[in-house]
Amino acid sequence: MDVSLNALRTSVERLRATATALDDAQLVGASYCREWTIADVLSHIGSGAVIMRRGLQDALDGTQTPGDFAPGVWDEWNAKSPRAKTDDALATDAALLEALEAVSGEERAALTFSVGPMTLDFPTFVGMRLNEHVLHTWDVEVALQGTAVLPADAVPLVVDNLGLIARFTARPIGTTRSIAVRTTDPSRDVTVTLSADAVDYDPSGSGDPDLVLPVEALCRLVYGRLDPDHTPAYTGDEQALDALRQVFPGP
Repeated sequence: MDVSLNALRTSVERLRATATALDDAQLVGASYCREWTIADVLSHIGSGAVIMRRGLQDALDGTQTPGDFAPGVWDEWNAKSPRAKTDDALATDAALLEALEAVSGEERAALTFSVGPMTLDFPTFVGMRLNEHVLHTWDVEVALQGTAVLPADAVPLVVDNLGLIARFTARPIGTTRSIAVRTTDPSRDVTVTLSADAVDYDPSGSGDPDLVLPVEALCRLVYGRLDPDHTPAYTGDEQALDALRQVFPGP
């Protein structure tokens, strides 16, 4: 658990170092996310921190977060200026991290969180934040430097949390087949099984791979961030990769 929190702290510090160096013109420039500026990405990270911190506190208190809390937060953040989105995001991002780190071992073992239709334990809750934080930090970094990749310290943790996002964002594409993916640095075997109306993401796959690619590329693929211009060298079936890009359009 401390490994995930340490990786999250590193990502928070990385984002702060990047964002504090940006001028106002850069903040309103395009991010990797379609239709979002860099300030909008930071706003998403910041508003998400507010919502998750409230969820954490309510879980500690044994209370239910009101259903209208998140929409109210989004409305508030959408109305902020680009500079306020940035400054406030860095503050709330740090505050959430500190709140997560302050949870005792006993509390971590007992806590559960309701996130939409899901019930999460503390490690999964932290893992969800880590994945989101690392990928959205990349959204900012790659807009500034086109060759940016996900940080090596976080990738082994992010890849093992992909099943959760894959379950909710994968889309059938009318093809029936299985695609075996093997990653490098570190090695993972994943099988994505496509049917007419479902997608199964199996992180315990086996057998000869159809694709072999760096593990950070698989992370970005499942999050809809592996377009041809940002795809590293790989081996295997190009059509399989194109199919997976369609299956995983991103959250």
